[in-house]
Amino acid sequence: MNTFLYFCHIIINPKYIQVIKILNIPSSKSISNRLLILQALYPNLKIERLSTAEDTKVLQKALANASESIDIGHAGTTMRFLTAYYAVQENKSVILDGSRRMRQRPVKILVDVLQQLGADISYLENEGFPPLHIKGKKISGNTLKIPSNISSQYISALLLVAPKLPKGLSLELIGASVSKPYIKMTISLLKQLGIQVFQNQNQIKVYPKKQIENQILKVESDWSSASYFYSFLAVNRKEKLSLEGFSETSLQGDSLVKKYFEKLGIKTSFKDNGSMILSADKDFDMPKQLTFDLIDQPDLAQTLATTCLALGIECEIFGLQTLRIKETDRLLALKTEMEKLGASVQISKNALYLRALKALKKHVKIETYDDHRMAMSFAVLRSLVPIEIKDEEVVKKSFPNFWEIYPLKGTKIR
Repeated sequence: MNTFLYFCHIIINPKYIQVIKILNIPSSKSISNRLLILQALYPNLKIERLSTAEDTKVLQKALANASESIDIGHAGTTMRFLTAYYAVQENKSVILDGSRRMRQRPVKILVDVLQQLGADISYLENEGFPPLHIKGKKISGNTLKIPSNISSQYISALLLVAPKLPKGLSLELIGASVSKPYIKMTISLLKQLGIQVFQNQNQIKVYPKKQIENQILKVESDWSSASYFYSFLAVNRKEKLSLEGFSETSLQGDSLVKKYFEKLGIKTSFKDNGSMILSADKDFDMPKQLTFDLIDQPDLAQTLATTCLALGIECEIFGLQTLRIKETDRLLALKTEMEKLGASVQISKNALYLRALKALKKHVKIETYDDHRMAMSFAVLRSLVPIEIKDEEVVKKSFPNFWEIYPLKGTKIR
């Protein structure tokens, strides 16, 4: 069972006393959810340090559900992964449904390509959206073309079930890819299980594999969750933080958060014991304007936008086209909530532009839209002005104990 620890130690130096706060960040739910699908396909796989995030628990429960009706709530990854998973489960019939928001999130592209392979999937209400009726069967097809400018979860869903197809799967990705690190993560996990994968530019071929050797894989800590503590240091310039379970080489694309926050004076160093130290350069000269291209790390958009808002920095963020089909339309949600605080924000279909703001409005109520990242990214603003974040418990989706360790103890909440 994953635990969340919070304590500190003091380093004695003749010149000063420095407090380092040590935090256990939750395990990556992106890795955990992929491994759960692979474990369902290959029971010889054992998983250590599985995420305790609500999304992961929903997926675990769904995989253990013996009934025909499965409700996955707001869990978008679970919807996509299970659509592919149940399509290849012979003689298994399920109705896959979710929340009202989930019924608004498109799944047509994934269903279309699965049907091309021979899957039996039908819509129970609106064409292209859940709920779905999936009748699992032996899939004979093994060649697909799929747009790569869509959610990478569609592609990962296909790759995860590919080795269980009789002929494997050959994928051709059409166009410029988004969120490529998540596809790379999926391929890396397949290879760790001894599954043969060949990739050449936009061509990916996964070879069939009936069984794997007994294996244990350990889930690393979540870089997306770490981003909120980078944000806290950037805004408050407080003591050093030690975040446990991280390494300089990671499967997660969001590990680039360390590079983005270098632009805000936050330094990252790694220790051999699997921890990393975050420290703020207190003499750092803050930039007036920043530009970020998050085509491969869209989940960092909210953190970077609210950090720049807090610091009074103008910013442009590109590569955000997938944010409109997340838990909420994250681009619109960011614009709406930041403007409540006095910001001037412009959005397009794939970008956000924030003008520098000198002073934040107080006593604003921030809506979270059933979106965990809205709650956690706006949390940093509570160290500057009194604001209310509604439905705080939404953080359970990825970081159940977030409010127990954030804001960090000792931080004054005005």
